[in-house]
Amino acid sequence: MTRRESRHLAWVMGGMGLIGSAFGWSIQPAAFPHAWLAAFTTWLEWPLGCLGLLLIHALTGGSWGYALRPQLIAGIRTSWLLVPVALPWLLALPELYPWARPGAAAHLANGFYLNRPFFFGRVLLYLVAWLGLQALTLRALRAEQPDIALARVAPGGLIVLALTITFSSIDFTMSLDPHFNSSVYGLITLSEMGLFALSGAVLAASLAERSRASPELLPVLGKLLLGILLLRAYLDFMQLLIVWESDLPTDASWYQVRRSGGWGITATFITVGYFVLPWCALIWPQVRRSWRGISRVSGLLTLTAIVHQWWVVVPASGLAFGPVDVAAMLCVLGVGAALSLGEPRNGPSLPAAALAAGDPRGG
Repeated sequence: MTRRESRHLAWVMGGMGLIGSAFGWSIQPAAFPHAWLAAFTTWLEWPLGCLGLLLIHALTGGSWGYALRPQLIAGIRTSWLLVPVALPWLLALPELYPWARPGAAAHLANGFYLNRPFFFGRVLLYLVAWLGLQALTLRALRAEQPDIALARVAPGGLIVLALTITFSSIDFTMSLDPHFNSSVYGLITLSEMGLFALSGAVLAASLAERSRASPELLPVLGKLLLGILLLRAYLDFMQLLIVWESDLPTDASWYQVRRSGGWGITATFITVGYFVLPWCALIWPQVRRSWRGISRVSGLLTLTAIVHQWWVVVPASGLAFGPVDVAAMLCVLGVGAALSLGEPRNGPSLPAAALAAGDPRGG
């Protein structure tokens, strides 16, 4: 499938999802807020993850970043979609968060943080930080020496990105249960964003014929996927282990809700699709040296990331998984993918400076 065909398919999926979301909002108003939040937080991993990877590459170098730069830039340019996608979520705030209901924050020990005025102030800060960082990054890419300009933006940009993503993950999804505590929740979200963005960029690059002409890059991409995969799995396991050892009802209930009914089967699928199968595949050199193998692993990781976000958000509603959850995800991800695939993909995969420096493989 070509990039143009993929873009048309994405627009069709987004349009179908939009119609289904509007219909679901009218007939299932109680289920729609959590469905939209799951879609919103899943899509958010794409532009912010791309931004983080691009800034990390500006400091570390390597041919992987140049090879995936068109896809990462395309993802960053969709950050403006954050504003319209966030509106339905903000309008449904009381239906999503117990602390956002009138008078509820006063009875919480962390009510000084979880209250509507302070929450809206933080959301505004996140928007300004992310869109401002997007503007600075794109401006640096248009400079005469983009690598040098990006290297100047990267240190401060990564600090801002790490802080805002950490706090926003607490606000957006962790506070669905205002009594749940986790000191690694933000780190898990950071690793998930990096893994989602890298998987999506590899999938998009596999659609470009010129990417297939660079087989020497495949082992590097495979090792990067494996490294971020192991980091995410380690952090996720540490959170589970700490909650299990502490055995506090306020923390254990977060997992109890997400292992009851069909969500227990979903958790097993996430374990297999987010760690076991990709790890078993990526440790094989034959898989890491094949575009087909790398793209299939990336596709599995992308699909499992979507299911994982459903598993995190939807059980908090107390309702079963339904068509409105699928429709919202199709709407947001379909439109986001179509906009990303529509970006121009010109420019060399490796600049002359990198080749002259003896860094053609980015090892």
